[in-house]
Amino acid sequence: MAGHPDGTDGDPSDPARVESVGNRTEGVGGETTDRDVTVSVVLPAYNEAETIEATVATTLGTLAAFLDPGTFEVIVAEDGCDDRTPEIADRLAAEDDRVRHFHSDERLGRGGALEQAFEAAHGDTLVYFDTDLATDMRHLEELVERVRSGEADVATGSRWIPDNVADRPAKRGVPSRAYNGLVRAFLRSDLRDHQCGFKAFSREAFEALRDDVGDDHWFWDTEMLVRAQRAGYEVAEFPVDWEPQSDTKVDLVRDVLGMGSQILRTWWQLSVRPRLSKRVGLVAGGGLAVLALVLMTQYIDFGTVLSEMRAADPVLVGAATVVYLLSWPLRGLRYRDILAELGYRERVDFLTGAVFISQTGNLVFPARAGDLIRAYVVKARRGIPYPSGFASLAAERVFDLLTIASMAGVVLVGYTVTGQTAELARAVVGAEGAGRVAVAVALGVSLAAIGAVGAIALSARSDRDYVTEAVHRVSTDSYADFVAGVIGRFVGDLQTVAGTRRGFARVGATSVLVWTLDVVTALLVLAAFAPGLPLVELVAVSFFAVSVGNLAKVLPLSPGGIGLYEGAFTLLVVALTPLGPELALGAAVLDHAVKNLVTVVGGYASMLGLNVSLTTAVEETREVRGTEESPKLD
Repeated sequence: MAGHPDGTDGDPSDPARVESVGNRTEGVGGETTDRDVTVSVVLPAYNEAETIEATVATTLGTLAAFLDPGTFEVIVAEDGCDDRTPEIADRLAAEDDRVRHFHSDERLGRGGALEQAFEAAHGDTLVYFDTDLATDMRHLEELVERVRSGEADVATGSRWIPDNVADRPAKRGVPSRAYNGLVRAFLRSDLRDHQCGFKAFSREAFEALRDDVGDDHWFWDTEMLVRAQRAGYEVAEFPVDWEPQSDTKVDLVRDVLGMGSQILRTWWQLSVRPRLSKRVGLVAGGGLAVLALVLMTQYIDFGTVLSEMRAADPVLVGAATVVYLLSWPLRGLRYRDILAELGYRERVDFLTGAVFISQTGNLVFPARAGDLIRAYVVKARRGIPYPSGFASLAAERVFDLLTIASMAGVVLVGYTVTGQTAELARAVVGAEGAGRVAVAVALGVSLAAIGAVGAIALSARSDRDYVTEAVHRVSTDSYADFVAGVIGRFVGDLQTVAGTRRGFARVGATSVLVWTLDVVTALLVLAAFAPGLPLVELVAVSFFAVSVGNLAKVLPLSPGGIGLYEGAFTLLVVALTPLGPELALGAAVLDHAVKNLVTVVGGYASMLGLNVSLTTAVEETREVRGTEESPKLD
């Protein structure tokens, strides 16, 4: 290295040398002292070998035109480049004492690189702009003086104020307008353009806001602007002439989706979290539980349910409720065994409660979001990392699907032997509405489950890293490596659970028990309607109808699978028995209602017992990001 930003020889023992944890970050070159510098301009650079020298020269020339000599510095915040940018930046810093170079061996993200450089900068006015110089540099003096004069705490250029000139191609302009609209709507920002790479901060504002900003990449400056407005700082936005100089480095799929999630995170932190309390959480949990019941009325005719229930034997319905309730400790036991295979020891009662809460969430939220709530709960309460939490859920779902598909397959073989499959096929092909859709979905889910298990098994026996190869087909930067690492850990954990004989046997056996009790529940409900079926036929149709019904509701086409389950159950009972459709539908509705009511009551009781609600479960995860992992088994 050519030297140190403070004029030292760059000795690693020198306390002035900039260091970052787990990462070599250095300052190189420069003789200007911190007493003289009032303006620090940071150029975030990633693989800018072709342009960085010209950019630095232009920046120095522009600053020298309106600032006194020795009062400004230019910092190249070089973020894990793999081209010649570090060498060029080293040379520039050695040749000109107004230039400093900060290098990171690993990608910090644009926001992370800016934070590192601003922290080490000497000036009280902190400026940055994109190295492609897309913004006309004649605006630099206005940007600097807005903050240096005290007129504003934060200043930002805007490409969307009517007075500017901005050549925005559609592939950039349309997503940018949509993004800025979302920021204004969700985060109540008054600005028109949050992403223009042309901003300045006072040292005071930067130091006050930096610890609250959660993103370290493209959303960093947007969050700084939003939080500055919320904190009462004066934010000045002014029009700039802007013309793209190169293709954008923003991935319109990966980064836009990522920034969308950051908008939701910031909205939650700024608008929702301050209004939450323990009482609000408990009331919200109760409200969501009630909502689960209300949603059921959107999919089924409760007039039919009530009329059929009048003829049902309440003793058998009560027995069915007790049987289904007994399956829940087994669910907690199975989840304990899955986590044990991943190296985490937890209590069955806590895990049973977590399963209750997540399944209640599945009745309320779309897309089986309750599964995510369970990952939140075990992360918040026990510090189990999200990849392991998601892998444990995936393992549970894999065993569920394999067990249900196997049960349905065994019964189907029996029907084939007795010659009933042709009649069954005619009934399915001739059916309409939810029944036909449900059976088709069940078939698709079964095939997908078998394919997924096969893919995981094959990848476990191969030396090739299929996950990384697949991710790199989309992107090859460090963020893609991070995503590949998370997915790889997820798949690895999933393979760990199913990869040992002991683990597979324990979890598999418990899964069979769980779903057998689920079938017995339906069997007792069907028997409560006194269908007069022989026991063998009653058992067979119950196993088959429940299995196909549960396979059908795997896809989140309705809350809790309501409608799909009843459709599949009714279609198969009518096709395989002499029972009429009204009785079959009544039994299906009552069976599903019993199970959903037990789930809702158990879920709400678990929320009270664990002092967790569906809302606070999400909230608490924001406060445990730094929590250590649970103790591993010896």
